[in-house]
Amino acid sequence: MANIHFTGIIPALVTPLKADETIHEETARRLMNWQMDQGVDGFYLCGGTGEGPVVQPGERMKLAEIAREETAARGKKLIVHVGCVDLKSAIELAEHAGKIEADGISSVPPFFFHYGEEEIRQYYTALAEAARVPVIMYASPLSGVNITWDMVERLLDVPYMAGVKWTSYDYYTMRRIKELNGGDINVLNGPDELLLCGLAMGADGGVGATYNIMPRLYCRLYEAFRAGQMEEAQKLQYKANRVIQILIRYGVVPSVKEILKRMGYDCGYCVYPAKRLELEEDQKLNKELDELRFEEEYVNL
Repeated sequence: MANIHFTGIIPALVTPLKADETIHEETARRLMNWQMDQGVDGFYLCGGTGEGPVVQPGERMKLAEIAREETAARGKKLIVHVGCVDLKSAIELAEHAGKIEADGISSVPPFFFHYGEEEIRQYYTALAEAARVPVIMYASPLSGVNITWDMVERLLDVPYMAGVKWTSYDYYTMRRIKELNGGDINVLNGPDELLLCGLAMGADGGVGATYNIMPRLYCRLYEAFRAGQMEEAQKLQYKANRVIQILIRYGVVPSVKEILKRMGYDCGYCVYPAKRLELEEDQKLNKELDELRFEEEYVNL
């Protein structure tokens, strides 16, 4: 269908940062290529997992340029999240994404000031006109905006509007969105722990934080679902959730970065003042991963 641009497993890439919070280019390139070797279908940059709203715009552009080089060389897709508190910065990021020929852009609705639907329409229209590539709305509770199925329906006439990244447990509403426009709407599942639920309710693929550390497992889950092997897909989802329940205790993004460091990809800390794991927490996290035989059972399966 014309609007189904993104399918499969798309990691919400963590942003590899140096101590001065600039992009760690060498780590970013190695991490993306390892994940592509595992079978992922592309990347979603600088959303919640990628800490986009608190990474400096120039560094976001730098990461987008690096990602475009790496994904273009491998025939993979790139979605650049351009959401910002102010529209001017978001437009600059959208223009840049269009210039580097990203496959699409995404954004949470404008946040903090509780904008109305017409203001949200104007925001997405401005981003679409700046980038001139497919636009994926980001429905996230972090934005404070309740995106309903009928709001999505009304916004489908925004130029280049292709669909929604659905980060919500409300799969009834997600299904109603997927049925809009005769099904010609790109819906991507957000909650990692419910990827299979999203796929079962019609999502075209998933975008997730823990795809960074278990890409092969999620690729196999997606492949099993597509092949009608529901029992196998369930086993893989339940398996992933055993890791997710550990990460939730310590903080998902800081823990994902710590696990990547354990795997040889030092992505630095989250942007200050975000949480950094204390030594005791770090030790407990790694102990629990050892007990699961994480590398053997979840990474190299």
